[in-house]
Amino acid sequence: MDSQARLEHVAIAVPDLEAAVQVYSTILGRAVAGREHVESEGVRVAFFELDGPRLELLEPTGPDTPIGRFLERRGPGLHHIALEVPDIEGAIERCRAAGLETVGEAPRTGAGRRKVAFLHPGGTGGVLLELSQRADEP
Repeated sequence: MDSQARLEHVAIAVPDLEAAVQVYSTILGRAVAGREHVESEGVRVAFFELDGPRLELLEPTGPDTPIGRFLERRGPGLHHIALEVPDIEGAIERCRAAGLETVGEAPRTGAGRRKVAFLHPGGTGGVLLELSQRADEP
């Protein structure tokens, strides 16, 4: 991974975004910081700003979306961990050269207009990893 990579967020798949927002607002003692509908991923997102990484809650917009299928197979819970990188294309190239497989189009636009790419959990110890680059970086 890039030497400047940092933990950006942890994402949790939930069947009911409003119920999850209430639970996590209580746990964290703070209000949700933002919401977004990412149509290309078929997901509604609510996120909490923490001291450092964010916590994202993901609700599918339908059963035939990636999060909808995840919930059907595994139920609610940890979906992915996102690592922010300054150069997503370079990070993808390094990962592919090391034999890691991306999932879907890479990179593509995710929440917050970030460039994102997902690494298949088969090569990352069973964890779906998201590489994420800020929209304002090259």
